Amino acid sequence: MKASNENLLVKFRSKDTQFGVTRTTVKAIAKELDVNETQVIHMALSKFASDVLPAYAPDDGPLTAKQVLALRKDAAKHLPKGKTLSRDTLFA
Repeated sequence: MKASNENLLVKFRSKDTQFGVTRTTVKAIAKELDVNETQVIHMALSKFASDVLPAYAPDDGPLTAKQVLALRKDAAKHLPKGKTLSRDTLFA
């Protein structure tokens, strides 16, 4: 993995909150995980990214009427035919 030339200055908070932590907290996490402070910050940002950013690319939006009709025609070919022998309902 090639290191980037880009740097980022991190200013720590004076106390731990939901929006930031102190340098003491970062040092404690690094010690607990046996990694350096930079790695702690990368791990935290990676977890935050997976929580915030979408896991998949956005789709093309709603289906057109033509696409819905094509899907219904295809589904009809695969649905069972004949008399219903029994029926269960989830919500009565």
